[in-house]
Amino acid sequence: MIRWWPPVGLLAMVLLGWAVGKSSTGLDDWFHRYSHSPTRDLQGFTNPLALIIVGAAVVGFALYRRRWRLAAVATVLPYGAYLLVQLIKPLFGRDKGGGLAYPSGHITTTTVVLGLFVLVTGYALWAWVFAALYVGLAVIGVGTTFHYFTDTIGGVLLGTSLVCLAALLAERDLTRVNTRAIWITRGG
Repeated sequence: MIRWWPPVGLLAMVLLGWAVGKSSTGLDDWFHRYSHSPTRDLQGFTNPLALIIVGAAVVGFALYRRRWRLAAVATVLPYGAYLLVQLIKPLFGRDKGGGLAYPSGHITTTTVVLGLFVLVTGYALWAWVFAALYVGLAVIGVGTTFHYFTDTIGGVLLGTSLVCLAALLAERDLTRVNTRAIWITRGG
């Protein structure tokens, strides 16, 4: 799945951006009805400080496990993802509140950081669940406040594509055999 997802996810993000156009959709309007409810507090999941802490932990754990490529990718990708979003937004020209909205840079970056967290844990089920809940709550928070909900879906599509690309770049790190562990288990 990882090998084919980056181009498919990017294509899905582009198609969604063209489909929703420059204004609100019915789905966006439905989510916007909750903009003054407690769901607005969920946007805190995209707080840059929280993402920096999680990202630093990902890089630290990758370094601890001697996964050098993954550490390098995890250091650069969140910032690169945000910059990529800033380059893509003018292509869609979707405005919300005086700023370009599609795809959401907040959700793209959050998806990338939590996706890297899943990679560094070795795709552990608990990490998948944690990341899905975290990103899902962030999507609701951002999609009911300063973005259209469909902007957040575009951000998830772009973010997951970038995480799959990161997995391909760090594949050797993620699949290498731990020879020391084999030596220890054989009684060496």
